[in-house]
Amino acid sequence: MGSARLVGINHVALEVGDLDAALELYGRLFTYELRGRVPGMAFLDLGDQFLAVAEGRRQGPDEGRHFGLVVDSREAVLAALAEAEIEPHRGRGLSFSDPWGNHFEIVEYGDVQFTKAPEVLRGMGFDGLEKTEAARAELAEKGLAGRG
Repeated sequence: MGSARLVGINHVALEVGDLDAALELYGRLFTYELRGRVPGMAFLDLGDQFLAVAEGRRQGPDEGRHFGLVVDSREAVLAALAEAEIEPHRGRGLSFSDPWGNHFEIVEYGDVQFTKAPEVLRGMGFDGLEKTEAARAELAEKGLAGRG
C-alpha cells in the first residue's frame, strides 16, 4: 500500500485568549454562520469546511506561520479592517494579525486555484462567484478546469 495522498483541509484551528471577543471581532470582519459551540470552542461554517476557534492561546504572536482564508471580496475585508482599526501588514497581498497573534492572509476566491464544488457554492449562497482567467488557466494546467 502506498502513502496517503493529501486531498484537502477539513478545518483549521485557531487559539485565542477570549472566545467571545474573538467571535465578536471575526463577526465585524467577516460574515459567517456559527456551525456549533461547546465550552471553550466555536466552529465557524465554511460550507464543507470550518474554522475552529478555541480559547486558551498561550504562545506569542505568529510571525511566519499563517493561514490563507478565502473570501468572496478582498475589498470588503480591507474596509472592515479599517473600520475595526486593524492595520494590515505591509507587503504583498492582504494580511493582518488578530489581537491574539493569529496571522491571517486573505485571498479572493476568484484569484486562486482553491475551488468549491458548484453545489457547495450554491448552498453557501455564492451562485455568481467566478474565477479569473489566470486562476482558470492554473486549474486547466493541472487538469482541474471545469469547476466553479
